[in-house]
Amino acid sequence: MEMAGTELRLGLPGTDSSSSSASKITNKRPSSDMINSNDDEPAPKAQVVGWPPVRSYRKNVLQASYVKVSMDGAAYLRKINLNVYKSYPQLLKALDNMFKCSIGVYSEREGYNGCDYVATYEDKDGDWMLAGDVPWDMFINSCRRLRIMKGSEAKGLACL
Repeated sequence: MEMAGTELRLGLPGTDSSSSSASKITNKRPSSDMINSNDDEPAPKAQVVGWPPVRSYRKNVLQASYVKVSMDGAAYLRKINLNVYKSYPQLLKALDNMFKCSIGVYSEREGYNGCDYVATYEDKDGDWMLAGDVPWDMFINSCRRLRIMKGSEAKGLACL
């Protein structure tokens, strides 16, 4: 006496051990290669986000110079595009508004103009310099990071 309903068999769900391997029933979806195997043209592929890559000549046209900006005592960083600004005063005014503080520029005669904070930057060589020490174009090309620090801590960075 055979008990087909109670026999234990190994196999995938939806398959019957008595059927041949060519006629097995599966719950799998057919791949796109199997669907279009008879057609001459390939299946259309979904476009990947960020594809195609931007060519180098297009990158030069867009050329944004984003740098991170940190402030002593602030718990967050910001990122700004330096190419938006045309001079140090414009940049410092934007930083004043961004961090809600008064940022001064160092001058030998007046110091920091009574401001509590001063803008410093890290150049290509990894040296920290005062913003305003070099011409604007040189600053744009060499700035890697900006840091707004207390004026009392930045005294050692001043040009002599």
